[in-house]
Amino acid sequence: MTGSLRAYEHWVASYRRVWRGSVVSSVLNPVLYLTALGVGLGKLVNHGAHPLGVSYISFVAPGMLAAVAMQIASFEATYPVMASIRWTRVYHAMLATPLRIRDVLLGHQLYFASRVAASSGIYLAILAAFGALHSAYAILAWPVAILIGIAFSAPIAGFAAWAKKDSWFAALFRFGIVPLFLFSGTFFPVSRLPEGLRQLAYVTPLWHGVDLIRHLTLGTVTWGMALVHVAYLVTLAGVGLVLAERSYAKRLVL
Repeated sequence: MTGSLRAYEHWVASYRRVWRGSVVSSVLNPVLYLTALGVGLGKLVNHGAHPLGVSYISFVAPGMLAAVAMQIASFEATYPVMASIRWTRVYHAMLATPLRIRDVLLGHQLYFASRVAASSGIYLAILAAFGALHSAYAILAWPVAILIGIAFSAPIAGFAAWAKKDSWFAALFRFGIVPLFLFSGTFFPVSRLPEGLRQLAYVTPLWHGVDLIRHLTLGTVTWGMALVHVAYLVTLAGVGLVLAERSYAKRLVL
């Protein structure tokens, strides 16, 4: 673990140069999203039947928290990983030291988790300011958001290490991340989807994260289902790390 922390230290030191820009976006983006979707669109939605019997902002806000964790982790695990292998060759520099491939992988994953933790923590505080948190269990949404981030960053980092062209990331976001963002229960209940698409949504990792965070913030969580959600995300993260280590080894071992 010491080697992983050494690699993690590099990414933290690099982030100190650019943290101001990301903090601004981490604060501004959730405020704009919640104002437009929760307050603006919510005024129209709230005239009809409320999703889950709550106001629209209370419904959509936790979904946005889960989606933000997915988006940050997905972006951090694509271009920066490929750059570290092909362009800046940071990974190769690390491996020229006593660090092992596993140290390089886990160090970067710890950094991804830190980025998700910082942004989701800010987002959760903004949700509280908007009155979108209705239970003390909402504090558990923070570690769940971090787990969502790892569940995405681990397999995507493996894909990024394996990918031959950075243009492949456009396909990943267009046909993977964006559909998950739109159809995994972030903006409307998955039960409204047609038969077939509904079952498909239920097996997506983002739906598990959205559903768990939403019930935590509303105080309607059932712990049996919560364990199912957590087990799913932990399994995905674990499998993703194993596959990523293999992918890193193929690209970095001469």
